[in-house]
Amino acid sequence: MSVMESALARFDTRELAALDRTFAPPLRSSWLSTYRRTLVILDATILVVAGVVGVVARFGVGAPGHEIHGVNYLAGSLLLVPVWIAVLALSRCYEERFLGNGTEEYRRVADASFRVTALIVFVLFMTQTEVSRGFLAVSLPFGLLGVVAGRYGARLVLQRRRMRGQCMHKVVVVGPAAQALEMTTHLQSQPLSGLQVVGACVAGDSRRYKDATMIPVLGALSDVIPVLERLGADSVVIAKGPGITAEDLRQLSYELEGTGVDLLVSPRLTNVMGSRISWRPIPGLPLMHVDEPELTGSRHLVKATFDRVVGLLLLLVASIVVLPLALAVRLTTKGPAFFRQERVGRSGETFSMWKLRTMHVNAEQRLDTLVAHNAHGAEGVLFKLREDPRVTPLGKFLRRFSIDELPQLLNVVRGDMSLVGPRPPLPSEVAKYEGHVHRRLLVKPGLTGLWQVSGRSDLAWEDAVRLDLHYVENWSLGLDVTIICKTVMAVLRQQGAY
Repeated sequence: MSVMESALARFDTRELAALDRTFAPPLRSSWLSTYRRTLVILDATILVVAGVVGVVARFGVGAPGHEIHGVNYLAGSLLLVPVWIAVLALSRCYEERFLGNGTEEYRRVADASFRVTALIVFVLFMTQTEVSRGFLAVSLPFGLLGVVAGRYGARLVLQRRRMRGQCMHKVVVVGPAAQALEMTTHLQSQPLSGLQVVGACVAGDSRRYKDATMIPVLGALSDVIPVLERLGADSVVIAKGPGITAEDLRQLSYELEGTGVDLLVSPRLTNVMGSRISWRPIPGLPLMHVDEPELTGSRHLVKATFDRVVGLLLLLVASIVVLPLALAVRLTTKGPAFFRQERVGRSGETFSMWKLRTMHVNAEQRLDTLVAHNAHGAEGVLFKLREDPRVTPLGKFLRRFSIDELPQLLNVVRGDMSLVGPRPPLPSEVAKYEGHVHRRLLVKPGLTGLWQVSGRSDLAWEDAVRLDLHYVENWSLGLDVTIICKTVMAVLRQQGAY
């Protein structure tokens, strides 16, 4: 615990009452304004490059460029840069809450870029201006992809800094002790969210909260304003629960007006993404509408088509690697090159899953002797060993880079599996499922998934279930593409691979 936290831990609630209630707006961390300026400069640079690339692609290197009403293409593309930046700003692409926010940030950037394209087409049509289609066909897509790629690169840098505890928003958690503890624990496990809990105002068992989180408890709901000022925090997270009424939230929002402090309220809904949430504007009482997860229908037909087409292409490419390695498996150890195992798929139907063999042929018979050493506990649903004696030397290499999983592309093409989905379970694992865990079987298991890009075998069973259910509840084709891209990085990092 830091010196500041130690001092705050001794700060008595009665002393808070003596604090001056005039709340000076917190000084925003310099990283935020620096990050925003960097993005503007980065976007502008990429758009200038896009214009130059379009001119060179259409007219060649060193060409002055064909003129449009006295303005050449290069000058015209440079004049378009501030317009593009302005549309990005109007689309809130530089707004604090969307910066570093992943999919939502990329969506806003892409939407703004499409609006710019539509604006250009509209202006050219209305003015009857003749413009090289080759120039537009190169510069506009290059600008769109370049800006999105730039945001992705900036986000990677931001994530690395947040993993070191930098570029964070200081957060005060407010709510009943149990709900505040759950919220704080979750935020502490998600440093990439950029929300660092520095204090709490809780009701109930504050000692248990403090002991579990090492976060100082500085008062109750009525003490939020002085606590914020004391800590210099710029965000409040409300963990809703018994004792916090709508009037309390409304009063707090009034007190925070003009302070620059963000007010975040948990709806107490888990595993629900924004794509399933909409607001029904009833006067005086807006209601949150939560759509049912879409488990069938046209979108899943698109997913099935995507799986089989992309899976077939990947299978053809992977065969270049798999076939020589299958021969190596066959020559280095006794037994077949491929390993076939019964797994449970969608709706509880079983299928034969294929892998390159990474263990000795008697691995299944030796399982009972190793259960006591299970990394997930002797009674755990999953069975994993960091140093499994049944794994062959070549098998260790194959597992490290998940190459042994590539034959499952055949299962994807056959329709047993999806490219992205929950981890394919064994029948013995399914027999131990309790309650809502069975929802993992509502969709096809995946070659990769949120579990693969979030720690792989290092994940606890509860975390693996939480991630799989999150995917089941919130599937989208965009999420699938994102997970596939992240899988490549996860495999290269080799984290949790054994």
